[in-house]
Amino acid sequence: MIKRIMDKTKPFKNISIIVIAYIAFISLGLPDGLLGVAWPGIRETFHVNIDSVGLILIFSTTGYMLSSFFSGFFVKRLGIGKLLAASCFLTSLTMLTYSLTPYWALFFIIAIMGGFGAGAIDAGINTYIAQNHNERAMQWLHASFGIGVTTGPIIMTYSIALFGKWQIGYKVVFILQLILAIIFLITQKLWHENKTENSIANEHEHTGAKIVATITHIPSLLSMLMFLLYTGFELGLGLWTFTILTKSRGIDPKIAGIIAGSYWGMFTIGRISAGWYTKKIPLRKIITISLISAITGVVLLLINVNPILSVIGIGLAGLSIAPIFPGLVSDTKHRVGKEHEANTIGMQISAAGLGAAIVPSIAGVLARIYGIEAIPLFLLITITLLFILFLFLKRK
Repeated sequence: MIKRIMDKTKPFKNISIIVIAYIAFISLGLPDGLLGVAWPGIRETFHVNIDSVGLILIFSTTGYMLSSFFSGFFVKRLGIGKLLAASCFLTSLTMLTYSLTPYWALFFIIAIMGGFGAGAIDAGINTYIAQNHNERAMQWLHASFGIGVTTGPIIMTYSIALFGKWQIGYKVVFILQLILAIIFLITQKLWHENKTENSIANEHEHTGAKIVATITHIPSLLSMLMFLLYTGFELGLGLWTFTILTKSRGIDPKIAGIIAGSYWGMFTIGRISAGWYTKKIPLRKIITISLISAITGVVLLLINVNPILSVIGIGLAGLSIAPIFPGLVSDTKHRVGKEHEANTIGMQISAAGLGAAIVPSIAGVLARIYGIEAIPLFLLITITLLFILFLFLKRK
């Protein structure tokens, strides 16, 4: 009788876990959306160069890669419920420190804590969805990230507009992250007696002996490079859009903030809609069309014929790249083979974190040397290299 009742309630528990996973990805996206709009103000506050944003990205990525690499260990020791709570708590402390510190060194060093809080959750939940659910669930998981990263620029734009301080935006997100941490702590028991956390931890243990084989597997290495290029492009355009529009093209900061938010807004719409059409269109065809369309969008931004075309290009790029990351995660098995899938997914997530630091940082260095308009050209080269690499692996 008890077993029958548990069997009936199992679908509701699974739905609850999916909802929690989506909320977790919203929380992951919130901090990422803040920096692009806040950066001009942060530069003025601490009197640093335009490419100093690379320090924040590098330290954040260091924490992200460490925690994502050891995600199986953390899931096994804490369970996903406590890990979600701990992750949000660390990122909330990072946001609070950003809003209060008068020291530039502490500002970028503390980023390692925020990155560490995000990495294990990102790798763990991606692995769970890839192994236990369909492509639609994967697209909507990453659409949740889009909701968070879309909300971030809006929060920061209105914080600056209403109060004249970028610090207020970080304080708002600190409160939201803290509330989410409490929610995850309260709901941690939903993960108990569920195969989710055990399957992730055991998968890492089971394939741990084969990590060396995966590292020397060429398709796995090229897949890592694809994720590095993709995430670098995605966050690079999101990070530098506000600066390009305000500092190079003279657009009002309030309007530029909305446009920067619309990039992530279109990105979110793209992922939500991708959840519907992935069953009707072959996955690799979706990725091919998305890459071609994204390249077109960056070209429109680069040629700078008029502001309207630039805005269209930014929106088109955001809409187009949306299905690529979750699509590439779901396609991992076909690129590298099932025996390398679990290891490669974790390695891809780590590579994605590295790309999020390297590509936007290089864009900042190029902007300091050659001017801000060098950024769109560099991003066009990045997305084109990704397209070539994808076509090569597709043929292989």
